Amino acid sequence: MNFVDVLLTGATLGGLYALVAMGLTLQYGVARIMNLSYGEFLIGAAFIAWLVSKLGLSPLWGLLLAVPLGFGVQWLVYRVLMVPLVKRTGAGPQLEVDSILATFGLLFIVQGLMLLQFTGNYHSYSYLAEPVQILGATVAANRLLVLCVAAAAAAGLFLLLNRTRVGTSVRAVAVSPQFAPLVGINVRQRAAQAYGLGGALVAVCGVLVSMFLPFSATMGIMFTMKALIVVIMGGVGNLMGALVAGLLLGFAETIVASIEPALILAVNYGLFLLVLLVRPTGLFGSVGR
Repeated sequence: MNFVDVLLTGATLGGLYALVAMGLTLQYGVARIMNLSYGEFLIGAAFIAWLVSKLGLSPLWGLLLAVPLGFGVQWLVYRVLMVPLVKRTGAGPQLEVDSILATFGLLFIVQGLMLLQFTGNYHSYSYLAEPVQILGATVAANRLLVLCVAAAAAAGLFLLLNRTRVGTSVRAVAVSPQFAPLVGINVRQRAAQAYGLGGALVAVCGVLVSMFLPFSATMGIMFTMKALIVVIMGGVGNLMGALVAGLLLGFAETIVASIEPALILAVNYGLFLLVLLVRPTGLFGSVGR
């Protein structure tokens, strides 16, 4: 594997990790909710794309259903399931503990529904698998699409959070939820919107991932754990941190895979522990912590 191959493979894999993590870092950073059911909704979106492909349509049309549904379901989860926890804990440290337990239960509910509908078998299809030549290296178009969408999502979220009034209020809630109401910000409304936006992002990721990775109803936890590693490495609530950490993890795994694939998992968690030892709050620091 030459340098360009490593660069392209690492960038596309890192882009996937970053895209998976962006929604979770938004939910965790703003709403203070550690969503352990996050990956199940990614798999749910993947099944939507798979069903659309079975109709003979482009799975990208699944985005028209998966994205608003992802936003709406996650917004509803926050309003119905999480708001009572916020009220009970006063949005203090106990909220994170309670949210872990609540979303852990939600994980099995969503997973059980998918198992009932789709069984535990693996599902797959191929779309945009055509090879693209870049500087003598070859990469599949669907993986290149993930990298482009990750970059576009990061840029769009950065502009939303830093160039709009809504984004400014969301950042205020992330940094200081106890003082945000003093300037007229509805904390629960903004937290619900951020939580829903995280659901929309994970839905986009699910549709794109389904185009080149086999998936099953029980795979969600794998994506949740990977997203959690990237979120903590980059800094909780830091979108730029999620992007950089995802790319760093992607490059590290690609280099190790070209030498000894059996060491990928060890390097994965070794890099995670190294970042925690050197920068306990993540590469770019945690927002509001």
